[in-house]
Parts: sequence; structure tokens; C-alpha cells
Amino acid sequence: MSIPTVTVEDLKALRDERKPHLLLDVRQPDEYETCRIEGSVLIPLAELPNRVAELPKDKTIVVHCHHGGRSARAVGFLNQQGFQAANLEGGIDAWSERIDPAVDRY
Repeated sequence: MSIPTVTVEDLKALRDERKPHLLLDVRQPDEYETCRIEGSVLIPLAELPNRVAELPKDKTIVVHCHHGGRSARAVGFLNQQGFQAANLEGGIDAWSERIDPAVDRY
């Protein structure tokens, strides 16, 4: 099964154009405290199956983690549940490197 992806540049355009979407962060709370993309919603990957009802089915969900591995698993799960989800290529690390250097890297 292929995992849909978006680049950090695609996400920036989506945000700049104010297109409806949800940015889902599936990292751990300590990682989220270290740095985050403004406006993201934290649901750690292990909690996602029990909290999936909190997510909207009428918006695209862009999922990110540190580099993209955990978020790819989350996207596979969400799409199987009927959500329209895509993985952020390179995760928050790519966002910090290419879009917003004010977001700390770790």
C-alpha cells in the first residue's frame, strides 16, 4: 500500500492559502515540548487508535513526526479508517531546515 505524502513546501502553501486541514503531530509529549509546528495537534502514535474519534473526516490530515517513520504508520492506519491523510516528508526536521528555522532541531 502506498502512503500519500506532502512536502514541507506543500504544507506551507496549504497553510498560507488557509485551506482547511489538520496538522497532526504523532511524536511523544517531550518531543512536542522541545519544538512544534504552530497549530499542530498532538496525539502520540501509540494513543492514536483510542483517540481517532477526535479527528475530523471532512478535512485533509497532514501527519508529522520527527523524520517521517511514525507518521507514515499513522497515515496508513488513518486511511484504513476512512480519513484523508498524508505523511509530511522529512517531518518536523525538514520543516525546520527548509521552512522555519525558528523551530528547534533535535
